[in-house]
Formats: sequence, C-alpha cells, structure tokens
Amino acid sequence: MMKKIHTLMMTALMAVMTISLTACDEDVLIAETLEGTWAGTMYVYTSYHDTRYYATSTEITFEGDPFRWTRGTGYWVDYYSNAPWDYVANHIEWKVNNRNIEVYFVEDRTTMVIRDYHLNDNSFTGYIADGENDVEFRLRHISSPNWNRYDRWGYDGWNGYWSRETRGISTDSTTVTSERPIRKVGMPQ
Repeated sequence: MMKKIHTLMMTALMAVMTISLTACDEDVLIAETLEGTWAGTMYVYTSYHDTRYYATSTEITFEGDPFRWTRGTGYWVDYYSNAPWDYVANHIEWKVNNRNIEVYFVEDRTTMVIRDYHLNDNSFTGYIADGENDVEFRLRHISSPNWNRYDRWGYDGWNGYWSRETRGISTDSTTVTSERPIRKVGMPQ
C-alpha cells in the first residue's frame, strides 16, 4: 500500500514538473522570437499640460539577456507629429512571464503588459494594457536603427526632472520642466 502511494505521488510530481517545464520552454521561445526591432502602431499617447498627443508610430528594440533567457533590456521610441516634441524615448526592461510580456519603462517607472498576441519572425500583433486602458497594436520586424542618434534618453538622473531637449524639442538646454509626458495607451478621440 505504501509503495502504491509513493508511486502515485511520484507520478503526480512528474506531471507537475512537465507542465511547468513546458511553460518555461514556451516563454524562452517567445523571448527568442521577440528579440530585435519592431515598428508600427501602438496607439499610445502622452499628456502634457492637459493635452493629449498621440504617437504616429513606435519603434521598440528588445535585446535579450544571455543569462536570463526570458528577459532583457531595450529601447522604446514613440514618434509624434504636432506635439511639442518629435519623439519620446525610454530605456525598457522586459520579461516573458507565462506568455505575457511585461515592459517596464525605466525613466517613467511604469509598466505595461502585452497579452493575447501573435508573434512570428515578421509580425507582432496583440493587445497592450497600461493598467487602465487596453488597446490593439500592430508591429512588423525591421532592421535595427542607429540608436546613437538619441544622445540622452529623456531622464536627467541628477535632478529627476524631464528635460524638454532630451525629448526632441529644440529649446535652450537649461529649460527644465517638472511635468513629464506620461505614456498611456488609447485610441485617438
């Protein structure tokens, strides 16, 4: 009787381990496919002085961490027309967790989650949520741009303020404002 219970327990443990290893393997495959630069429409906007500015396009680079197979770092750049800036750029940290892709914006200290997506070598479509809003996105895989053109990434680590110049506004480099544009997701109204 004791041997039967031991065998049943071992069988159950093996089943649980197989399921958890399968989920981990799937996350690794997603992370490998995700690596690279993607461009397209994310339906994001920033608010600045009580006005919403919608991005016309977005480029995201996912760089994998060779020691942690399901996570990495990268860059997220939203391009704008008719806004006080040309682009909003952030460093990101990302991870794949049970098929969801969590993106942490380092300078903004915010997180968005990508879920219910389709990802292959050429296209990346699905839904992104910022905690309040949930919208569809469409990206295509492109070659990596020259990221050196973004000299500074929108955050002045010395004083914690957003410098208008770092976001593509051509103003006096001493101009600093405490109101930073905050990235959200949402369809244009």
